[in-house]
Amino acid sequence: MTLYEEHLIRVAETDDRIIVLTAENRAAIRTLPGKLGSRFIDVGICEQTLLGVAAGLAQRGRRPIVHALAAFLTMRGFEFIRTDIGIGRLPVILVGGVPGLLSDGNGPTHQAVEDIGLMRGIPGMSVVAPADQAELTASVSAALDFGGPCYLRYYDGPKAVEHQGEYRFGKAEIIGNRAAPVIIATYGLLVAQAVLAQRLLQLQGVDVCVLNMRTVAPLDERILMLTAEQAKLLVVVEDHFQIGGLFSAIAECFTLASVSVPVLAINLKHDWFAAGMLDSALKATNLSGACIAETIVAQLENMDGKHYTSAVKLPLHRSIECDLG
Repeated sequence: MTLYEEHLIRVAETDDRIIVLTAENRAAIRTLPGKLGSRFIDVGICEQTLLGVAAGLAQRGRRPIVHALAAFLTMRGFEFIRTDIGIGRLPVILVGGVPGLLSDGNGPTHQAVEDIGLMRGIPGMSVVAPADQAELTASVSAALDFGGPCYLRYYDGPKAVEHQGEYRFGKAEIIGNRAAPVIIATYGLLVAQAVLAQRLLQLQGVDVCVLNMRTVAPLDERILMLTAEQAKLLVVVEDHFQIGGLFSAIAECFTLASVSVPVLAINLKHDWFAAGMLDSALKATNLSGACIAETIVAQLENMDGKHYTSAVKLPLHRSIECDLG
């Protein structure tokens, strides 16, 4: 049994309103049917029905936690999320499996790389992207406390960093020196890669702060404004299309506040990524820690003309990631 399953059982034991639902996507919750009994519902491969059932349960005072593949949950079920759940701002937690690069060997049909843009476009919808297993369980509890609809990108990877302080919705985690000249803003799976890039860049004498944004909606605008005041370069890293994701959210925030700061976007721009296992996908999309560091070095060299040493050059990617990862 995973920590996530243990956590769901624990919260269900303390709140009999909680119902766990799935559209035949049991990978993360396979032990729960026997534990939750009638409070576990599998509707089969029909995401729209899944969301309709969840909305009906929420209207009757239940707290549904819904599980389906992120691509099908957010796209096939979008109208039902928007209309049945979003308009009423019902307290339904939508857990999207294998989002972004986590789709591994699946092709574009299974790649949820526009999910954040779709979900944060719904008024009142929280959008959450845990960095690891510890944040995954914390985010479920936070979503239950927060109330209202919530979309959660499922990721139960190993600990990305030693987390400091309490997990809070809308509050980014600061990793490193907040006054560093280079700021990397990211979320989810890529927090660990950003921390690796941070360590590689520090070997080059480049001070870097990583912002684990945790929630793209609500966005921690305060920390973004504070870091923008002194940042030489803000780097936005995400396994999502450039349109609609964290980059767009930050651009909107800065534009409305008339804030200007050099921004480097490292994301999927507006194209699919080739099917491949995670390590290969990270490198192919320039989202591995070493690739992120190399891209930042190139940008800094272009900005100030300073030459940095070659420790993050491409031929050394594998050895550096093994040594520091």
